[in-house]
Amino acid sequence: MQARISFITLAVEDLNRSLIFYRDALGLTPRKVTEQVVFFDFSTLQLALYCADALASDLGTTLAPAGLGRSALAHNVATASEVDQLLQQALQGGAVLLKAAHWAKWGAYCAFFADPDGHIWEIVWHPDFAFS
Repeated sequence: MQARISFITLAVEDLNRSLIFYRDALGLTPRKVTEQVVFFDFSTLQLALYCADALASDLGTTLAPAGLGRSALAHNVATASEVDQLLQQALQGGAVLLKAAHWAKWGAYCAFFADPDGHIWEIVWHPDFAFS
């Protein structure tokens, strides 16, 4: 296996609500939109929002209810002020604040929010991992 992730798929309860959140609140441009999935380009990978019922059908099982999971997606930014800006943008679009922007003990400025389905996102600026 090559060290590469091609897609991150988030199971969502309401695809239209999630499309609106990721497109309008976070400012992402959809690459492809169907009745069951929306794809967004993320540099070297794709973010897919996939209807939870369809994913459960693919797996042949049921999924746990929407809510906070045991993983988080992190979005690194180029400056500390971008953490505050993106957090406000997400909150205005319907995100739930999990932890306000703060200086972490490991030297980063970061904040946490949950999308409408409870997927955890971290917005982070660290001088060793700054991206533009």
